[in-house]
This record gives sequence, C-alpha cells and structure tokens, in this order.
Amino acid sequence: MRIQVDLHVHTLASGHAFSTVVEIAREANLRRLRAVGIADHGPGLPGGPHPYHFSAMRFLPRAMEGVRILRGVEANLMDAKGTIDLPRELAERLDYVMVGFHHGCGFNPGSARSNTRAFIKAMDNPRVKVLTHPGNPAFPVDVPELVAAAAARGVALEINNASFSQNRAGSYANCTRIAAELARVGGPVCLSSDAHVATQVGEVKDAWAVAEAAGVIEAQVVNRTYTECLKFLGLDEAEMAGK
Repeated sequence: MRIQVDLHVHTLASGHAFSTVVEIAREANLRRLRAVGIADHGPGLPGGPHPYHFSAMRFLPRAMEGVRILRGVEANLMDAKGTIDLPRELAERLDYVMVGFHHGCGFNPGSARSNTRAFIKAMDNPRVKVLTHPGNPAFPVDVPELVAAAAARGVALEINNASFSQNRAGSYANCTRIAAELARVGGPVCLSSDAHVATQVGEVKDAWAVAEAAGVIEAQVVNRTYTECLKFLGLDEAEMAGK
C-alpha cells in the first residue's frame, strides 16, 4: 500500500535531522505523495527548536515542489499529567499535533499503567491527533487500554517505520500487539516514516507489513489518501488550497 500523506517528517529544525523543507518536498514529489507533514520535535527535547519556531510555521507556503505542506509538531510528553511541551496557543495555530515519549524531556519511563495514563491524559487535548511510536519498549503501555482510549477519542496510533530499522530496538513485538488490537477494535492507524533525512520521506513499507500481517485493513489508515487525511485532521480541503 502507498500512502499519499506522510505526517511524521523532521527537518533541520529538530536539531538532529538533516534536510530542509524544500528538500523534503522535492523528495515527496518524486515519491508521488500529495502532502507532507512537517512535524519537528517540540522544544522540550534537547537540541529541539525554540517555541517561536512553531509560530513561525505560518511563513511556510501551503505548496512546495508540487506537494501540499502541513504544519505540525511531534510534541513531547513532559509529565504524568499528560502535559506536552508546546503551549496551547501555539498548538492551536498548527494543523495537527502528534505526541510521543522521548528521553531527556522530563518524563521518566514508568510502569505500563503510568505510561498509558499519561498518554490518555495527553489525548484529552483536542489538538492531539496521533500518538507516535507507542510500541517503544522503553516506555511500555497497556495495549488494550491505550487502543480503546485512542479509538474512543478518534486519535490514531502510529506504526512507525523507523522503529524497525533505525530507532527503538525491540519494537517489533509491541508494534505487532498494538496493530493486532487496532485490527480487533477497528481503531485509526497512522503509517509514518519518521524521516530524519529527505530520502526516507514516505517510506512505510515495514510499518505496513507489520500492520497488514496483524489484520489492519487499508480503510483504517488515516493518511492513506490526502482527502481522508484532511478529514481525519479536521482540515478543510478548499481552505487548505487557498491558504
């Protein structure tokens, strides 16, 4: 399966990624994506961008190199209360918010229950649309509870392609369990590259292999098509074209 939108892509602004927005858009065009989501890490990650970066995303044109540009963030969970590292007034200016656990951001890995509760509290923020790499074994979760909570809130759980090759070693078993539970309840799924260099944009082959083998169907994938992705994010296609 090919996706038309990759929502999880990092630029130089993340501090540990290596491509510009133009380079990313050009690669996305070559890979026949209709849109790419620029989702740099929130400011709580060491080396991450200043909060003003997310206000300044208004300067990004809505189309580059023939590809639509979506303005997002991969925010960091900061504490057990589900606090993210981007103020509400900045999050509300973006097209979408993704949230994930990262080391060095103030949240120390806890039990599966405490990690799950933090994720659930973060999802009470209506701007949060996707939970990133929830299969990370460093931050275990209660899979049935998390999937049920996400499905009830219309939040997608990500199957992250980079988790099977470059990051978060040992993710396969957890991602398989998450995908199987998503297949069982019919919850929304986001397939992402988590690209940190332009040549990785749109690459979700391994992520889809895991999801499909677990029983996830294409209709569950929220970024399968551009139109369905905008609908999932609550964005108006006509307004996006005009901005």
